Amino acid sequence: MNAFTSLDSRIVSLPTDDIDTDQIVPARFLKVTSKKGLGDALFADWRTARGDEFPLSRPEAKGAQVLLAGANFGCGSSREHAPWALVDFGFRAIVAKSFADIFRGNAIKNGLLPIAVDDATHARLLALRTADANVTVQVDLASQTLTLPDGSTATFPIDAFSKHCLLNGVDELGYLLSFEANIAAHERRAP
Repeated sequence: MNAFTSLDSRIVSLPTDDIDTDQIVPARFLKVTSKKGLGDALFADWRTARGDEFPLSRPEAKGAQVLLAGANFGCGSSREHAPWALVDFGFRAIVAKSFADIFRGNAIKNGLLPIAVDDATHARLLALRTADANVTVQVDLASQTLTLPDGSTATFPIDAFSKHCLLNGVDELGYLLSFEANIAAHERRAP
């Protein structure tokens, strides 16, 4: 997992509420065990139905690392393939009014930062993005701030352990393995 410190990025706007994991990556793509290539399945049904009009299909979406979603993003099933697909597509952060709890945990474990913002911040960011498709935001995990295109900032919550893991580019297993020398020393001392 790549460390997440800060990023400046354009935004892909998909401000729909209650986007569930089956919409993020349809069930027919769940047979894979590799994360590689799963970005092609991201919002597959919506991309097919709306073609070039779908936000991820537009030219300004290319290279964008931040997705602006609505409330309750990632609801539905607990499939980890949803954050896998988002990360493989190139997203590093999702800004939304709220997240489903299981999705939030799965996202963090896969290096994807869920940024929950209040309604006013969300509305301001959506208006700025609607006015200019090429605006950028800055995300700084260390200070837990999101800087909007107009220069205003918002803070976002994240627990200390998840923040540590993201900043250091380790998942839970990687965190435990970082104590391998201490564990080995303890085992040598134990009878």
